[in-house]
Amino acid sequence: MRRARMAMICAATVSSVALVACGSTGGGTDVNTDPDRPFVLDGVTNVTQITQLTGPDSGVNDTASVAVAGTDLGSMFNVGDTTYLVFGDTFGTRDPDAVGGQGGNWRSNAVAYTTDEDPSDGLTFDGWLLDDIGLALEVVPGEHDHNDAGGEVTKIPTYGFAVGETLYLQYMSVRHWGEPGQWDANHAGLARSTDGGASWETLPAPQWPGDSNFVQVSVAEVTEDGEDFLYFWSIPSGRFGGVQLMKVPATTEAVEDLSAYRYFAGTDDDGDPRWSESMADAQTVLEGTIGELSVVHSPTLDRWLMTYSTDGDAVLAEGITPWGPWSEPHVLTTQAETPGLYSPYLNPRYVSDDGLTIYFTLSIWGPYNVFWYSAELVPAPA
Repeated sequence: MRRARMAMICAATVSSVALVACGSTGGGTDVNTDPDRPFVLDGVTNVTQITQLTGPDSGVNDTASVAVAGTDLGSMFNVGDTTYLVFGDTFGTRDPDAVGGQGGNWRSNAVAYTTDEDPSDGLTFDGWLLDDIGLALEVVPGEHDHNDAGGEVTKIPTYGFAVGETLYLQYMSVRHWGEPGQWDANHAGLARSTDGGASWETLPAPQWPGDSNFVQVSVAEVTEDGEDFLYFWSIPSGRFGGVQLMKVPATTEAVEDLSAYRYFAGTDDDGDPRWSESMADAQTVLEGTIGELSVVHSPTLDRWLMTYSTDGDAVLAEGITPWGPWSEPHVLTTQAETPGLYSPYLNPRYVSDDGLTIYFTLSIWGPYNVFWYSAELVPAPA
């Protein structure tokens, strides 16, 4: 039954997604706007922690040599054969019993990269973006003001993407860390590298207000009528908002021009999306208390997959179109099972050939490091 179901899905995919081979997962796909197709997943199973990617207990990477004793997040984006992993607040030294973001040699962010093609045993890093003395570089420098100073505590990259050979990181400028899952932002903006990540420039524009719904994002490349766009699924600062959607043409000129962005403003009578120049017109595409999110397209399923945290648990939802409808969340792991979890991030490169095994990063607050997980997707009955 499972093979028959997947054969049906794969056959449908060949006709509707022209840019990606069946059995792989990736962005750059034509957008299917038909909202009346059924959900094809029944849940997830066999969620497995494979290894720790960062920190002194990593099973695959020596991160001490670049002064990474503790870090979090680990969102991913691909450039050619290279996958970049983008981390948040990073510490070079930590007490053995330390919990959460604390320690010495604090950098607001760090970036590793890998060409590892086998995710089944973890991701082995090829290296890190390094500073002049060979330690993990703070690619987007934060001001490191005191938490109650009203300035900028840190700059946290929420996702990366590339346009040609230009790399971008979308970051949030954090003004204040509050209660668990709550923080205030000054703004969200972009940093740019034109030399393969060796050096970075924090751009003065575009910027999104810190109280807007466009502070934390997940980015994917899509094609509309032969034109490439970048879609940004976006949430406010913290972990208690819903998801909105914006897009921009996939050119460096457009990406760096706030007026080029368009905001999803609902659908017309035919079910086609309406896009507005005004952020005020943005409609919520998924309600909930949604934390750090990651969205990829599965060409094998011809559906969108979104991972995020909600009520403290890590979950996965299936989307029929980029703006929904979205399924009820399927639980990956809970706070009871994995205390201190947050930030489940997918990558379209790390999916099994049949599309039914996904791999993702997950942060755990206690050791304050990033772990590598797998999960099996359960197809709905035919």
